[in-house]
Amino acid sequence: MRMTTQNLQDMIDDFAFLDNWESRYMHVIDLGKNMAPLSPGDKIPENKVKGCASQVWLVTRREGETLTFRGDSDAHIVKGLVAIVLTIYSGQTARKITDTDAEPILSRLGLLEHLSSQRSNGLRAMIARIKAEAEAVSAWPACREPLP
Repeated sequence: MRMTTQNLQDMIDDFAFLDNWESRYMHVIDLGKNMAPLSPGDKIPENKVKGCASQVWLVTRREGETLTFRGDSDAHIVKGLVAIVLTIYSGQTARKITDTDAEPILSRLGLLEHLSSQRSNGLRAMIARIKAEAEAVSAWPACREPLP
């Protein structure tokens, strides 16, 4: 059985147990491997995250004020980073998403100081895309028709 994302606190606890970058790097890759892949139909230009060196796709589903995300990448480490970002944001309300700063969480996981500038920029692009989607939901009340 493939999991999609795990509980945020469980993920933080798992990373706290890992005492060096190599172990954390391998764990990030494992998180990506355990994430359900997107279907080819979801890997369309509209779902592609701009600003990532690797190909990254993000699919958003809205249920009222709650947003769930699914994602994928063509690079193992980046797919793991997608899994981490989804653990932080998926299943949250639009307001909680816009209010949540991922940087302290990523720092606590011991990732930020080890990522290349390209991967850091891609990570920021994913987070910016998620926050933009949440802001769009907040600006579009549920009493109106769904966003196009």
